[in-house]
Amino acid sequence: MTLSARHIRLWLLLLLLPATAFSVRAQEESYKFDLGAGVGMSGYLGDVNQSNMFRNPGFAAQVGFRYLFDTRWAIRTAVTTLGLRGNSELYDNRFPTQQLYTFSARAYALDVRGEFNFLPYGIGETFKRLKRWTPYVALGIGGVLSACSGQTSGAFEIPMAVGFKFKLRERLNLALEFSMAKAFGDGLDGNISDLQGIKSDFIKNTDWHSGLLLSLTYEFGKRCETCHYKD
Repeated sequence: MTLSARHIRLWLLLLLLPATAFSVRAQEESYKFDLGAGVGMSGYLGDVNQSNMFRNPGFAAQVGFRYLFDTRWAIRTAVTTLGLRGNSELYDNRFPTQQLYTFSARAYALDVRGEFNFLPYGIGETFKRLKRWTPYVALGIGGVLSACSGQTSGAFEIPMAVGFKFKLRERLNLALEFSMAKAFGDGLDGNISDLQGIKSDFIKNTDWHSGLLLSLTYEFGKRCETCHYKD
């Protein structure tokens, strides 16, 4: 039997339909979770550094798990290790005793925070007008533990962050983030405290730590899709 050009086009169309349907479905899939890690530098503000947080930076690394409510909102748990260092000789302020102070500490922070994307973030799902990139902000609560000069100190903290996300692929995300956390304690720098004669309390004269991290995350946990088509 001889096939006409019309029959050949029909058979090719039938063969391509499943592949086309699979491609559309793949582009419109979304996920509930992401997991990833980041590295960068850390900084400190406290008794021996009250001006430039990154004047004496350390190394920071982080692992995090995120639940994605939708394209804009998420909640994230992160564990971060930070190197904190300070040297009072590097800034202009002088203490009443004229003594110089230095310290080096290793801190560990556990935080839970909410995140908001300024743009609907994702790939595919054209009816949602998703964007492959977005700036975002985050705010949460957590705790930090610092080991310095043989002493260990812990405190509650409030972490806050701003960042920028970019989708490398459907499930793969790259993010650059700057974060700061106010620790409700004055022990991140060891036994250095009240050097200006101002007594510390739960809020006043306490320490801060920060981070500038580049992270990579992978999404998983396919979400059940609901059709939004209206006839």
